[in-house]
Amino acid sequence: QICLSLVKLLFYLAHSPLGSIVLLDFQPRQFVMVDGNLKVTDMDDASTEELSCKEDNDCTLDFPTKSFPLKCSVVGKCEGINEKKNLFNAYRYFFTYLLPHSAPPTLRPLLSDILNATGDLRYGINETLRAFEKVLHLYKSGLYLQKRPLLLKDYISLKGFRTVEGEGYKCWPSYSHLGCLLSIHSAEEAAAICNSQLQCQSFIITQHRTWTGRPLASFQSSWTDLIPDANAVVYIKRSASSRERL
Repeated sequence: QICLSLVKLLFYLAHSPLGSIVLLDFQPRQFVMVDGNLKVTDMDDASTEELSCKEDNDCTLDFPTKSFPLKCSVVGKCEGINEKKNLFNAYRYFFTYLLPHSAPPTLRPLLSDILNATGDLRYGINETLRAFEKVLHLYKSGLYLQKRPLLLKDYISLKGFRTVEGEGYKCWPSYSHLGCLLSIHSAEEAAAICNSQLQCQSFIITQHRTWTGRPLASFQSSWTDLIPDANAVVYIKRSASSRERL
């Protein structure tokens, strides 16, 4: 969410009515999340001026660990230098820390491609935004899910119930530090996640959703102490239910 919002912001800056705008003091502390959108807190160090040049050799974009040769345009400006400077700063301050984590395994290669392409400045802001929107579409639609055996049949569902809240087992990446709370596309995906975790005996799906509209599921190591909740459904492994009856 943070990276996509940042890319949308940089897309606007690259195509603003004033021309391509560069953020000269590009640091994470210069941004804040407002209602799920990343915003710049200080525009004092923004500029629309692009580096003047006489030849290509005048257009080297230097960073502490990398340098990029750019072209000198016919009007004597380094082509796309503001856009590229913003994009590489987004790569080194945000993408490298946020993109490798938390995504479903099948989407990680696509995010790795974005990371590598922006790190080498092979992508401009237009291509970067398209790549992010493709990943978002796959994520929201569930098209990233690989075909696998249907596992939900191995669970008993009880509508209108949930388990008593408490410290369950922890997993990564969880929306709660007290337990294992993950976003899912469907109950079938939740069943697959539960089957992949040795501690998991049940999971609860409520009406709480993430910024992409995906429901949240809480994975539990037990299923006792059920309490009524009209907005929840608890799914219990048939094997766990059988052991409890015994």
